[in-house]
Amino acid sequence: MTLNQALRSTGQTLHRAGIPDASIEAELLLGHVLGMSRTQLYTEPDRSLTSVESDRLLGLVGRRLDREPTAYILGKCGFYGIDLYVNCHTLIPRPETELLVEKALELARRRSRAQGQIAVADIGTGCGAVAVSLALALPQARVFATDVSAPALRVAEANCRRHAVSGRIELLQGSLLEPLPEPVDMVVANLPYVRNGEFEGLSPEIRAFEPEIALAGGEDGLDKIRHILEQMPGRLNRGAGFLLEIGQGQADTVTALINTHFPRADIEVFPDPGGIDRVVRAITG
Repeated sequence: MTLNQALRSTGQTLHRAGIPDASIEAELLLGHVLGMSRTQLYTEPDRSLTSVESDRLLGLVGRRLDREPTAYILGKCGFYGIDLYVNCHTLIPRPETELLVEKALELARRRSRAQGQIAVADIGTGCGAVAVSLALALPQARVFATDVSAPALRVAEANCRRHAVSGRIELLQGSLLEPLPEPVDMVVANLPYVRNGEFEGLSPEIRAFEPEIALAGGEDGLDKIRHILEQMPGRLNRGAGFLLEIGQGQADTVTALINTHFPRADIEVFPDPGGIDRVVRAITG
């Protein structure tokens, strides 16, 4: 079987199974088996696969047909221009979360210009996507990254090493803000916000493979957001800001919750590329 035949056959198999973007997924799986880039796959279309390569490809396709996410199969995921190691102990970073990073960087740079070095906390860090992205973009910042899950923190540690930021990110195990050793200037959090009633509607890739602890937000999806707001007194420096990723239809409730705890806060809501309100940013008074 040639590369061209393998791409076509794999794409057709995935398409018949109802997997979106089947041709792209075929490229990713075949490229992973062969250690080749997308461009290389198409510049050597007549190269034949060995029997070992063919068997390995069939094994990966079988896993994908069982609806295991491609990111877990490959052991990596792209986010904000970098590659991250991921496994079943961590949520797969979503493109929407890049907006959280962008808005956090805007605020952090503004704060840095005013006071120099700042302390930033990424809460519920998972694989470390947000913490690593912030550390790379803010070389003068001190970054804390917390997660209740020890396996998730091991993945985050691997990503810190991969991107040479281990010396500037302190990984801390515990519930939300509790492990922070000192007050910080900015909190960034992509916490679970899936409502209990929404789980049945999630894709099998999410429902069966991604960790429920990173998804389940309670009856209205806001349990963890309520909890982090309750923890903030005493853990924020004067005039600190915080940013929360939220789900569809949650902006008004989250804004009201923030106003309850921080009545003088300056609050902004930002939509993602799909037009869904996705990030709430608050600067405390």
